Amino acid sequence: MSQPRYGIWIPVYGNCGAMNHPHEPRDATYKRAKQLIQLAEASGFTTTLIAEHIINPRNQELDQLETWTTAAALAEATDSIEIIAAVKPLLFHPVVLAKMALNIDAISSGRFAINLVSAWFMPELQKSGIPFLPHDERYRYSQEWIEVVKALWSGERINFQGNYFQINDLCLHPRPIAQPHPRIYLGGESDAAKNLAMQTADVFFLNGRPLEAIRETIADVKKWERTKPKPLRFAMSAFVIARSTDAEAQTEYEYLLELAKQDDRTELMKGVEPEVVMFKNMAKYPGVGSNGGTAAGLVGSYDTVAATIADFVGTGIDTFMLQFQPFAVEMKRFHEEVMPRVRSLELVA
Repeated sequence: MSQPRYGIWIPVYGNCGAMNHPHEPRDATYKRAKQLIQLAEASGFTTTLIAEHIINPRNQELDQLETWTTAAALAEATDSIEIIAAVKPLLFHPVVLAKMALNIDAISSGRFAINLVSAWFMPELQKSGIPFLPHDERYRYSQEWIEVVKALWSGERINFQGNYFQINDLCLHPRPIAQPHPRIYLGGESDAAKNLAMQTADVFFLNGRPLEAIRETIADVKKWERTKPKPLRFAMSAFVIARSTDAEAQTEYEYLLELAKQDDRTELMKGVEPEVVMFKNMAKYPGVGSNGGTAAGLVGSYDTVAATIADFVGTGIDTFMLQFQPFAVEMKRFHEEVMPRVRSLELVA
């Protein structure tokens, strides 16, 4: 088994952990995103994810980094790291998005990918006057939307008549550098999400969960995968707290957890669409960080965290999209202490 890929979440909300950390002021600027991705690239990280929101879901009065202009700029500011931009189909016509993606693919020399997200935060669409479709219909919409995008990425002349889109005699150039097209990541915990992933995705993106829960999820997804011509790869989100000893890491976890509890999540939870399975499941695993965060169990000594990563690789995870706090300091610690220990282990998939 080859070594896992490591990536970072760009802190588009200002912070990935507690919003009011004494040693990490909230900063959702492009300047910070650029500094972090360049540090990540220099530290051996090979991918990054830029989540998409129009307004900050944690607090609508706070700054929120815009995804697609940031992705284009980061493509120019980096040399080797993969740049994944999240996209909500309800916000972009597929023709416009397909053309934007082709341009960022060209700027990055083929290092660009998308993370297809069918939306869960209602206020940003409702306040914009965009209809927030029911859960399963959003996935039907996304399925047709990505079908159009992938067809346009092929370079062929497209005529498409669907329930949501009608494309007439359209061809986009240049063709993508990434072949056969920019990589597509897709996550979700509902049957509708898993079904869409089987049909369209290259990588299934899981929220952080304990090892056994991840093993069960992958086994479940693979049942859906039998008709897919190309096997899915699996990525997972996680928040890392690594120290010299397990006790030190646990102390830091408890400190961050207390800070995170001070964040007012009322606005966030009121805006979550009730049928979103992800948030129902995440309630089972309180902790630090978004998208499962510390539920993945990457909290402990350097050896413990390295061994846990190896265990996840054994279940089928090959990409870890990581969060830290304070971000730069802890990312450097992970690079210096954990990554070498994982490299020294014999990984079995």
